[in-house]
Order: sequence, then structure tokens, then C-alpha cells
Amino acid sequence: MLRYLTAGESHGPALIAIIEGLPAYLNVDIEKVNHELWRRQQGYGRGFRMKIESDQIEFLSGLRFGKTLGSPLAFRIANRDYKNWESRMSPTGNPPDELSIVTKPRPGHADLAATLKYDYSDIRDALERASARNTATLVAVGAIARQFLAVFGIHLFSHIVQIGRISTSADLLASLTMEQIAALAEQSPVRTADVEAEKQMIAVIDEAKEQGNTVGGIFEVIVTGVPVGLGSYVMPDRRLDGRLAGMLMSIQAIKGVEIGAGFAAARQLGSAVHDAIYYDEIRGFYRTTNGAGGIEGGISNGEPIVVRAAMKPIPTLYKPLPSVDLETKEPYLAAIERSDACAAPAAAVVGENAVAWVIAEAFLEKFGGDSIKEVQRNYENYLTQVKERS
Repeated sequence: MLRYLTAGESHGPALIAIIEGLPAYLNVDIEKVNHELWRRQQGYGRGFRMKIESDQIEFLSGLRFGKTLGSPLAFRIANRDYKNWESRMSPTGNPPDELSIVTKPRPGHADLAATLKYDYSDIRDALERASARNTATLVAVGAIARQFLAVFGIHLFSHIVQIGRISTSADLLASLTMEQIAALAEQSPVRTADVEAEKQMIAVIDEAKEQGNTVGGIFEVIVTGVPVGLGSYVMPDRRLDGRLAGMLMSIQAIKGVEIGAGFAAARQLGSAVHDAIYYDEIRGFYRTTNGAGGIEGGISNGEPIVVRAAMKPIPTLYKPLPSVDLETKEPYLAAIERSDACAAPAAAVVGENAVAWVIAEAFLEKFGGDSIKEVQRNYENYLTQVKERS
């Protein structure tokens, strides 16, 4: 079983993760992990902290000369800004006499609910762990998972399909190959393949920033090379679509997830939604459409997996909304923390790596082994079995 745990606070000494269940002798390229961490910090609309932090992974165990050992893989990502916060965020010792506490919860954050749940006296005890800064560990975990998937020809990319009220052209996307969409998105400051929409998206972000406001967006993650048979219909928690939705919804500020045609399918007749099945001796079973987004009955069907996630505008506003002081119960404007005007392009990168983790998890459930060679043998035997049925 592949699983992970993370720890760390936004302004604490470091972010930590432990991965258990990786097979032995997987090559892990540290530069590829660091590249994913770098990608997470890019995108038009990011805030000042992205200039402070330059995330680098440091492996602590489970890796020897670049290869996994099959034992738990542990790593840390240092918070470079910690030196400016040590007196306020030290894990040991006593708080300084002049420590100011946060008592004004910000609407849209975990501040109020978490403070009431855990009986905190200082909201900072909640907001530090709830912060989207902690997506750095998710990206690193997913970056390792995608290196595992690449061994088996499975690859991922993401692109923005909407920021605020501006959407990419559906006709343009239909005219491009997946490789073209991926390449264009990687070159775009807002991760879109639509050059005309890019200009309008940047204008929308600038407008929101000038107003002390924020703007959200929708990103799409596409996974290619996924074999038929990952996931299962037999129990709800084994459904691949449910697991993908759950993982994406666990990312800060994500409020909606679609697979394939998603909500648009509810507005169409079944004949326009479902993917007809064909057969020939060269391709075996195949489809010419992918309204299912690569998943039917909770199981991957061999088509590219297509999943979209909607990110709300970041709730930290430079023109803050009304709130209530937890101590005095008097009305105040909510506290302001450093924030982005738009983080949807960065969220797309987080989403990519979150999806990579779920696919790797499901892959190892089906083709598990203690070493990469064993997993490869299991996978090749299964492909032979599927080919014989096709």
C-alpha cells in the first residue's frame, strides 16, 4: 500500500513528508522534484512570498545513491522565511512577552472553524497549518509518484481553462493535440494554451489586484498512458473517480471537481454523452470520444483521464471583509496576511501532482511488488492478458 504523511507549518522551520510503499530501485531524480516545486511557485498573480521561498527538497531516508530502498522515504523542504518568524513560530521554548496574537478570523479561511474546533486562543495556531504553503509537500510527493508512473509510460500535464469570467476557446483546444496544449500551457504565465484568452486573463487578474481583490479559475489535468483496470466499482472508496475527486478537493480553495464531460453531461441527452465502443484487430477495443474522461464505473477504461477542478478566489483580501474579534466580539475588518491575486495557475501544478499520486496509488494496488522489476513483470503479464481478450 502506497501512502504518505506530511507535517509542517507555513512559517515553521520546514515542511516534512514520509512516503511508505514505494518499490525498491526506483530512480528518483532530485532535479525533477525541485522543478515541480519551482513550477508550483510560478504563475501570473502570485504574491511576494514566492520571491522569498525557493523550494528545494532534502531527502533524509529511504534513498541511496538516487534509488529507493523500499523503506519509508522521508524528506524536508526548508522554509527560508523562518528566520524572520523564529521568535513567533519556534517549536520550543516560551513565547516572547511582546507576542501579538491573531484574534480576527478571515472569512473564507479555516480560521474561525478551526479555532472553535481546537479551542485555540491564537488563530495563528490554525492558519499556519491550514495555509496553502503546505501544498509544497503534496507537489513533492506527487513529483516522486510521477517519476514512478513514467517508468510505465504514464504522463500528466495541466492547463487553465478559465480565470474569472474568461474561458479558453473550446474550438481552439479541439484543434490542438495534447502535446501542443501541454507545450503552450507551459510557456504561458497563466498556463493556458489560448494566447488571446491569456491577454484577457492577465487583465482580469490585474483588475482584481488593483481593487484589493482576488480571482479564481478552473484547471484541467490530463493523464495519458493509463491502462484499463485501475480502480474498482466493488466498494465506494475504491472508485478511481471518487478518489481523484477527493484528492483534488483536499487542495486548499478547490470547491468543485469534474471528470470528463462533468456537469455539462447533465444538460445533454445520453446519446451525446456516452462513448460508443468499437473494435478492430489492430487497436482492439477503442472509442472515438471521451466524455467519460477515461473512467467508467470507477475503473480506468484506457482512454486519457481528464479531470477539472474549480478554485475559488483566494479569501485573503487587501480590502478585507467584515469579521468579528474572537475576544471582544466587536466587529472588525479581517486580518490581512500576504496573499496572491490569483493562484489558479499554481493550483494547476498542485493538481497535476495530486492526480499523479492517486494514479500511482491505484497502479501499485493492482500491480504491486517490492521492487520495480517485480512491478514491471506484473504489469507486463496483465497487458498480455488484456491483449489476449482484445
